[in-house]
Amino acid sequence: MATNRKKLQHFRKMRDTDLNDVMQLELLAYPFPWRRQLFEDSLSKPSYTCWVFEHENEFSGYLISSSAAGEAHILNLCVHPKLQGKGWGRKLLAEAEWIAKQHRADTCFLEVRVSNHAALHLYESSGYNEIGRRKKYYPAKNGREDAVVMAKSLI
Repeated sequence: MATNRKKLQHFRKMRDTDLNDVMQLELLAYPFPWRRQLFEDSLSKPSYTCWVFEHENEFSGYLISSSAAGEAHILNLCVHPKLQGKGWGRKLLAEAEWIAKQHRADTCFLEVRVSNHAALHLYESSGYNEIGRRKKYYPAKNGREDAVVMAKSLI
């Protein structure tokens, strides 16, 4: 099967020693960031894959996903704000899907904030479809915000 996937340069498995950079980027990119403990837990779970990428020798993004029972779930996909809108998120998403296929997943799921229009556009234009909503899933400035649940067939 032919693929149009272009492998990210300087894409590698996340290490414990990356967590300071991961947290720095997480705090920069999100108003409600993950806690460090969530990243530490992700690194310790065998069903999770944790990857980072560097651009021009700078820490520029990361990916946390899980795979089990023929399904993959993208838990956290982050690109440095200065690189957003330049195709890096799409490349990182393609890597996530490739990794999911290596784990024999045939469907990939994710959640995204209803207010994150850039991410919604990225996922929709990459073949993801809305399959549901999670009410009050994310913390928000004025309470809670819904999540759009999306899925894509990988076969």
